[in-house]
Amino acid sequence: MNAKKDSTKITVRLAIASVFAALVCIATIIFVISVPATTGYFNIGETVIYVAALLFGPYVGAFAGGVGAAIADIIVAPVFAPATLVVKGCEGAIVGFLNKKMFPSAPKSNWRIYTILLGVVIGVLLAVTGSVTISGYVELYWGIPPQENPTLTGYIPPETWYLLGGIAALLIILIGFKMEPELGRSIFSVIVGGLEMVAGYFLYEQLALNKAAIVEIPINIGQMLIGLIIAIPIVKIVLRSLPQLKS
Repeated sequence: MNAKKDSTKITVRLAIASVFAALVCIATIIFVISVPATTGYFNIGETVIYVAALLFGPYVGAFAGGVGAAIADIIVAPVFAPATLVVKGCEGAIVGFLNKKMFPSAPKSNWRIYTILLGVVIGVLLAVTGSVTISGYVELYWGIPPQENPTLTGYIPPETWYLLGGIAALLIILIGFKMEPELGRSIFSVIVGGLEMVAGYFLYEQLALNKAAIVEIPINIGQMLIGLIIAIPIVKIVLRSLPQLKS
């Protein structure tokens, strides 16, 4: 009886993971901004990875993130597919593990302190790397492969990135102080997983592709923050409607 129940549970998890992998793939390729310096691209796939991991834990998060995003890369940027399978698989696993397995039993003061420290790190990274790499006269290219001519051009002063970094750090610090424990743990888990993604792609682009990897740091931080902003309210609404998913 127990074996049959476990088998059914595994089957359901695989089905859920497969659905989320497909959704990650779609979300990744539906909105793309090319980064010619690294041949990478900005996307909103993180949103679905975070939803999957926060709702269903590390295994679903890892499968959805790694497989779904890798399939998207095979379609639009094959050189990134092997790294994406590992980097985004680890991202989903980290988010799901911290939120479901580790932090429910951790003291509230601990993750609040960690969240504040990570907010400072993200703010500094965004301000420094953005002001150095994506300031001045900037060209944006929609789609993969990038168009011959830029889709949008404009001037971004370095001070813009200082402001964005300060806002990001301030918001995360405020979240650390104000949010209820359950929501705060989810946000902390997403930030840690997102930073793993930022670091993973930096190392791959720098060491394996020999590209200007620093250019993508502010872009990948942006992916993480947008994914956080969209995913957390979705998860909150789903858990309010289906509280059994908390167990």
